[in-house]
Amino acid sequence: MTLARDLMTPDPRCIAENGTLVDAAKLMSDLDVGALPICGEDGKLKGMLTDRDIVVKCLAQGGDPRTATAGSLGEGTPVWVEAGADVRDALTLMQDHQVRRLPVIEDHKLVGILAQADVARELSAVEAGETVEEISE
Repeated sequence: MTLARDLMTPDPRCIAENGTLVDAAKLMSDLDVGALPICGEDGKLKGMLTDRDIVVKCLAQGGDPRTATAGSLGEGTPVWVEAGADVRDALTLMQDHQVRRLPVIEDHKLVGILAQADVARELSAVEAGETVEEISE
């Protein structure tokens, strides 16, 4: 059985919930990623922030990314998976919630990010195609 921890990208960098969107965009650029976990002062996962969120929910609405915070764009309860979960369970979560990136938690701490591409590499071509289709609906 392949576990989420086996495929995840370890040691993800977070943007603080009170960090500005400019800070988040710079970090995304430095790391060459399109999404960051939002972490609270307690170190716990508060949500996920994407480059698209910054554009659609801030810039397009006339917001100021120098003052708007990452936490202001985090909506609802973040979807995540336990590090010891079967990768198929992670895949189901991704499909059900239509997310391409899934935070991986162990002992109440963020330990990695599992991306759609990570999971797709482990699946057959048919399963990978179905996964992309389900997530992209």
